[in-house]
Amino acid sequence: MAPLTQDDTVTGALERAGIPAAGIAGHAPLQGGTYNAMHRVELTDGAVLVLKIPPPSRVPKLGYERELLRGEARFYEGAAAVGVPAPRVVHAEYDDGSEQAVPFLLMTHCPGVTWRAAGQAAERDGAQAAEGVGEAESARLWRETGGLLARLHAVRGPAFGYPAQTIAPLGSRWRPAFTAMTDAVLDDAERYEPWLPFPVAEIRAALATAAPVLDEVTEPALVHFDLWPGNIMLHGPAGARTVSGLIDGERMFWGDPLADFASLSIGRDDIERDSAFLAGYGAGGGRTDFDAAARRRIALYRCYLFLIMLVEVVPRGTAGEHLAWVRQYTGPRLAAALRASAG
Repeated sequence: MAPLTQDDTVTGALERAGIPAAGIAGHAPLQGGTYNAMHRVELTDGAVLVLKIPPPSRVPKLGYERELLRGEARFYEGAAAVGVPAPRVVHAEYDDGSEQAVPFLLMTHCPGVTWRAAGQAAERDGAQAAEGVGEAESARLWRETGGLLARLHAVRGPAFGYPAQTIAPLGSRWRPAFTAMTDAVLDDAERYEPWLPFPVAEIRAALATAAPVLDEVTEPALVHFDLWPGNIMLHGPAGARTVSGLIDGERMFWGDPLADFASLSIGRDDIERDSAFLAGYGAGGGRTDFDAAARRRIALYRCYLFLIMLVEVVPRGTAGEHLAWVRQYTGPRLAAALRASAG
């Protein structure tokens, strides 16, 4: 049997979702995804959808990356429940262990461009503005993002951990759930042998020493864990943009709401002191009084995110300037986060 072409895979998934070939006006790959393949799909009725397909099971990956679509679908369902703009799930099929059926997630398309893309466009045009928008608009958008995130964090899960349960079963306590998550990425580090600023055993011991602070978390909240300007869609004219969608929820898990401050720190090391963001987050019901224990927990979540960033470059074959950037950016920040987690 001849291998499926990209076109076969896309049209096959759409047919399984109830969309016949006659209803497809066209489709094309979308750039920006670093793990799953994404395609923009235009239907003959004018609707625009996004199709996400994971790589084959034989492709090297991190432990937590298996069956990410299950968590992403849960994220969008949670966002829909509290009225947060995000893609809506049209159809999903997951890995059933067979080679024939390709898992996929079909969702609605959010209008606009990412906040990061708006910033890049401004740089190309020579604009002098924070993240591609003016200072006042940037503050307003951060306040809006804070409010949306607080609504997401009000969504409660059944237990702690990744919904796909590929690392560990969902658990009733946050500390063992998060420990299983960090142990999994450190196991990946031992397998792939990436560059790290410290030996794996030393990092594992430091995280274990700081872990008791996690016992303060008693309710599993919806956590995006990849929320940064590259995953925040903006729509509207310059100066009057609004957030049109929080996208790429594939790293989602049920855990401590403060974990989202880790990815928000990418490019914004002081996000927990950003007055506009905190005003929106607090107005939406989010916690903004960061005591010493809360800051130690945020540091632990930064450790986890930075470890993912440092380890994933090996199975993804990252090289050149981006590999150098990952090491230069993440190495010292991981060291700082490990120190901060110790209190």
